[in-house]
Amino acid sequence: MCAKRELIGLYTLVNKEVSRVFRIWAQTLLPSPMTMILYFVIFGNLIGPRIGELEGFTYIQYIVPGLIMMGVVNNSYSNVVSSFYGARFMRNIDELFVSPLSVNTILLGYILGGLVRGLVVGLLVLVVGLFFTEIELYSLPITLFVVFLTAFLFSVAGIINGVFARKFDDVSIVPTFILTPLMYLGGVFYSVNMLPPFWKTVSFFNPILYMINAFRYGMLGVSDINVFNALAVTISFTIIFYIIAYVLINKGIGIKS
Repeated sequence: MCAKRELIGLYTLVNKEVSRVFRIWAQTLLPSPMTMILYFVIFGNLIGPRIGELEGFTYIQYIVPGLIMMGVVNNSYSNVVSSFYGARFMRNIDELFVSPLSVNTILLGYILGGLVRGLVVGLLVLVVGLFFTEIELYSLPITLFVVFLTAFLFSVAGIINGVFARKFDDVSIVPTFILTPLMYLGGVFYSVNMLPPFWKTVSFFNPILYMINAFRYGMLGVSDINVFNALAVTISFTIIFYIIAYVLINKGIGIKS
């Protein structure tokens, strides 16, 4: 009965989150593909031919994995942080914590909702990219593993931000001042081998660099970083962030106060 109760609760939470994503699809799913069209046109078609090839691929082919990851990261994160903080703001979250659902079930309900939005947007960006260049997958298992893990990781990060947010303005601070700089400096539009030694070293402290390179390896078979190191970093951050989120929710920090 306990397992059945948890499954019903999980299904209800995920259904609520996913339904919201598709109900307001013009706000949740459409903006990223539209923005990526501009990236493909400006960086791929206009600037790309002047840059030439990178690692044996045309410039537009090289940036496709990074642009997909950009959409996955931003959307999985924003979906969870907005939904979780919205529930806190409306005090709907209290209903979950007086229910018999476990902390893991509550966490997974929000995380899977963000994961679905992130993956759907990533797929839409991939479809957009196919209109501009040919794309071949080098390793489907690695590609799927990395994109699922990254969407999961940033969904968890959205919960952490949602816990500490005190007003709606706080929800946009992390994406604006942390995620966006890390994405642009994470090798989306360039190879870190092009950087001077000092900035190349600094780049290795950017965790998103490892995720983008692991995903690029899965799609193209090339990476600036050893793929096993990149996977290890991604897995480690996912585990650490999940533990942090679990502790925060279990203690009711930012919720019971």
